[in-house]
Amino acid sequence: MIKDIIMDTPSFIEDHISQIPALKLLMNLGWKYLTPEQALEGRTNRTSNVLLEGVLKEQLQKINKIEYRQKEFPFSETNINNAILALRDLPIQDGFMAANKFYYELITLGKSFEQTVLGDKKSFSFKYIDWENPENNVYHVTEEYSVLRHERNDHYRPDIILFVNGIPMVVIECKSPKIKDPVDKAIEQHLRNQQEDGIRSLYYYSNLTLALATNEARYATTGTPKEFWSVWKEVFKKKENLVEWEDHIYEVKHKSLEDNERTALFKERFKYVWSYFEKLEANEQTITEQDKLLFSFCQPSRLLDILFNFTLYDDGVKKVARYQQYFAVRNTLKKIVKTDSKGKHEGGVIWHTQGSGKSLTMAMLAQLVASHPEIKNPKILLVTDRIDLDDQITETFKKCNVPVENAQTGKHLVELIKSPGDAVITTLIHKFEAAVNQSKEGFESSEIYVLIDEGHRSQYGSFNVKMQKVFPNACFIAFTGTPLMKKEKSTAN
Repeated sequence: MIKDIIMDTPSFIEDHISQIPALKLLMNLGWKYLTPEQALEGRTNRTSNVLLEGVLKEQLQKINKIEYRQKEFPFSETNINNAILALRDLPIQDGFMAANKFYYELITLGKSFEQTVLGDKKSFSFKYIDWENPENNVYHVTEEYSVLRHERNDHYRPDIILFVNGIPMVVIECKSPKIKDPVDKAIEQHLRNQQEDGIRSLYYYSNLTLALATNEARYATTGTPKEFWSVWKEVFKKKENLVEWEDHIYEVKHKSLEDNERTALFKERFKYVWSYFEKLEANEQTITEQDKLLFSFCQPSRLLDILFNFTLYDDGVKKVARYQQYFAVRNTLKKIVKTDSKGKHEGGVIWHTQGSGKSLTMAMLAQLVASHPEIKNPKILLVTDRIDLDDQITETFKKCNVPVENAQTGKHLVELIKSPGDAVITTLIHKFEAAVNQSKEGFESSEIYVLIDEGHRSQYGSFNVKMQKVFPNACFIAFTGTPLMKKEKSTAN
């Protein structure tokens, strides 16, 4: 009788109300569940090891091939083992965030390995993740991931870990909404785990950290202080009075697990737990905030997009885009790829509030313009009033193998624009003005993209006329915190 009462009332046990629903949703999104025992076996039964090395080795062999003289060759066993060694031996002596950055650059830039093929010894590119083809990677999820603390004999156990090709990319803490300030508690647990006496061996590899408490959910990246954890909001168009995205998430939430998946998830739990969830599944379930965050972030293709294109290091601090930045960049890109009847790309204004990361949004957008398959040979100019931005932009563009040139003077800027190279050009606003004033011939190309940090008022009046004359077909995108709406001084115009 007591069991019946437990089953009939909502359970506020953390495992029931947050962790299992999160796992079930993730499994329905394509993450293959590993029991804690299977995950431990996958890391050679050592809790000091956090990589699923068997999965990693198999995937590195699968996604890496040498293409040479119109033939395909596998990488040698030695090179595969050296690649794993490079991932395992991070420069932790340089500090926590330096090691995390080294790892991030390793998985986004890849490595080069020498190998003799057809009698020729050459250097070939090697990758850890297939960022362009998400379906070529494998995705695993596990729970209660016990990791040995640094120079201690005890362990910390994060609730949920997401692995891409055996690498622990996402760390999730779940809390019951019954406790006071549950999401704050989950964040504090992440921050405790990242301390020197915690489990940094896991967080060296993390890119995304989530805090879930059913009706509340926040996200951040490695090393983010508590006050900078964010909420994610996503708006979707309505169709026939239904919200398409809600309808889709509804389907994922209500989809039943396959028998073998259900067995794996529930076999080590008390029987009444499965009975409780079986009864829940028979009824309509509420879509929670944690469902929305997991659905928005953890679909494999979206996750890889956010990790590769919307994560960067700004003066040693690792940052991941806020939802405003993500959708501003994605929507802008969708718009500027199109051309009018004259072949010109339409520009526009991105209205950013002051202090909300305009410069980082510029860098993210420029990177995606440079690597977009439908934009051929773009010449990208980033015009800012921040001297310290050049290093940031150079770092960002390493990922898409695009060089960055900094214009030293107005004259130098003109030379760089005229040059046939595909380098992204950075310059300060006064040098850009000098270049416009010096240019007598103008630049006719419609593949010139000018991204301007428009925090000043210099682009109005006579300078604006000159600018449009010098770049008659260029695509201008202005970033502003204080747009002018008056007819005679319109930021949009």
